[in-house]
Amino acid sequence: MLKTMMKSKIHRARVTESNLDYEGSITIDEALMEAADILPYEQVQIYNVTNGERFTTYAIKGEKNSGIICINGAAAHKAKKGDIIIIVTYATYDEKELATFKPKKVYADENNRIKEHLRLVN
Repeated sequence: MLKTMMKSKIHRARVTESNLDYEGSITIDEALMEAADILPYEQVQIYNVTNGERFTTYAIKGEKNSGIICINGAAAHKAKKGDIIIIVTYATYDEKELATFKPKKVYADENNRIKEHLRLVN
């Protein structure tokens, strides 16, 4: 049996900008992407803590250690500068993989720097 599980998340990142005219996506500081095991063009779910919006897009790499979290394209209507968001990835695992499965959880501070980085236990 296959199960879809949270692979990783960046918790409470702050949107630094939104760009309505850019082709869709979310630009994420490369350091945050690496810590959360998010690849460029990987699908991500965005949960906007500030206004309750939820949407799906894909990640693109932003300058490392810049703190950038930019909502691009039509999704810019769903998150504005200053909003607090959670960025989540999911993956499908079989029962054998679940035996050693451990999601990553990255906590961001108010400047989108890594405050805490955890690998959760089963």
